[in-house]
Amino acid sequence: MKVSTRSKRRIGIIPTLSICVAMLLSSSPVLAGEADVLDVKITKTDADMYRFSVTVQHEDEGWDHYADRWDVLDEKGNILGTRVLMHPHENEQPFTRSMKLSVPMHVKKVTIRARDKKHGYGGKELTVDLPN
Repeated sequence: MKVSTRSKRRIGIIPTLSICVAMLLSSSPVLAGEADVLDVKITKTDADMYRFSVTVQHEDEGWDHYADRWDVLDEKGNILGTRVLMHPHENEQPFTRSMKLSVPMHVKKVTIRARDKKHGYGGKELTVDLPN
């Protein structure tokens, strides 16, 4: 079967268009998703006091859609403390914020989660052991 030059060009365009569409969809920041916790550094500062430095990633889109807090939870899901984020971080991604927190002596492991104003919770969380 002989394929015309015109058909060959059309056949070659389809994979090229598919690749272009896939690249655009994967790299487009059209929709900011949920806030993800990327990292946490915990330093024990006293018997029950810890300094939490938490790195959050979220494609903030302004005052109506930005990462607005992160929480420290115990093993049962109780909130031990919250760091409220007062403004969007559109030009600072990812960003790290810290807070000091008293943690009950029986707590050995904590989970850090972040929230954004539009989606609430649901992004990547980190569960880590407290340092001794």
